[in-house]
Amino acid sequence: MNTRRVVVTGMGVVSALGQTVERAYRRLKTLRNCIGALPELAEYRGLNSHLGSRCAFERPPEWTRKTTRSMGDVAMYALAATEQAIADAGLGADVLESGRTGVAYGSCSGSVPPLLDFYSMVKTKEVSGITSNTYIKLMPQTTACNLSVHFRTHGRLVPTGTACTSGSLAVGNAYELVKYGKQEVMIAGGAEEFSPTQVAVFDTLYATSVKNSTPELTPSPYDRDRDGLVIGEGAATLILEELEHAKARGARILAEVAGFCENTDGTHVTNPNAETMKLAMTGALEDAGIGPEAIGYVNGHGTATKAGDIAETAATRAAFGRAVAISSTKSYVGHTLGACGSLEAILTILMMNEGWFHPTLNLFNPDPACAELDYIMGEGRRMDTEYAMSNNFAFGGVNTSLVFRRYAG
Repeated sequence: MNTRRVVVTGMGVVSALGQTVERAYRRLKTLRNCIGALPELAEYRGLNSHLGSRCAFERPPEWTRKTTRSMGDVAMYALAATEQAIADAGLGADVLESGRTGVAYGSCSGSVPPLLDFYSMVKTKEVSGITSNTYIKLMPQTTACNLSVHFRTHGRLVPTGTACTSGSLAVGNAYELVKYGKQEVMIAGGAEEFSPTQVAVFDTLYATSVKNSTPELTPSPYDRDRDGLVIGEGAATLILEELEHAKARGARILAEVAGFCENTDGTHVTNPNAETMKLAMTGALEDAGIGPEAIGYVNGHGTATKAGDIAETAATRAAFGRAVAISSTKSYVGHTLGACGSLEAILTILMMNEGWFHPTLNLFNPDPACAELDYIMGEGRRMDTEYAMSNNFAFGGVNTSLVFRRYAG
């Protein structure tokens, strides 16, 4: 089968690190996390963790009511990040509306407040709180569909709702659509809005951090003294494009998507499976046509949960057969759920291009139960590598691995 090279020509970010790619990367390099104790979480009886990572999102003044009437926060974050990415790529309506541009985008779920309005009728027996846009805001495909309508795309639509792999699966699916000639351009990414319900999901599993009085010290991926994850929010969008199409219009090429693999555990909905995680990584390497020695850095899923960290590091060691350099972006922004895969992909590309890789914050004593890897700690590290990998794993047993290549023509 004939395949084509796929490149990244635009990126956009809405994050606790910053509301643009440049600001987010600049804040990342200060080596300070964005975690805080949130007073609103303390109001919930029985909720142990009061920690979160929130975006300082400001709605652009040019957005009208018509622009956002079908959007909750999750879709608005996605729109803001995508506007940035499209501008960064220099795409106009001629490309977006050509029928050769599609959207692959996801989140764990839709917006929560309209969900509460929708189901209030079960208790109140009234439908007065429901509008014509309530379902559009809460539906799981709200990000993908709202982006398609807003930018008037007519190509493929691929909503991804695979929990913590929603963003990475969207990028991977978009890459394959372009690689195999189904589309010329894809808008790809993931988003999530913060909700106490998300904290509760992990709190009931005893998987959240409870360092409520010292938010600067958590989360601590891969550390022996970690006590769980922290929930975050945001959105990140990448524009993926066929190489010759990008070159023909004079686009600035940021990186190449060299490989991707997705698989499923098929064993348990929440317990991670190191063997299938490993197969996702080796599958991505095979797709890229490279051996494990070519990868200089891995952006790990790194949630700071015991079971997740141990399984992931065991899988990484097995896939690479050596102590590859690894760090976790979640130590800065928490677990941004549906957004994490695309956000971590963007930061991986930026670091690969600069030759500097961030350390894992709050990693002082690597857990001896974790596999032997080259954990980046302290001040970060200067490294020159042509290839980098970004991995994400999700409830439902969904595993994804992306390989990026520094573009040199």
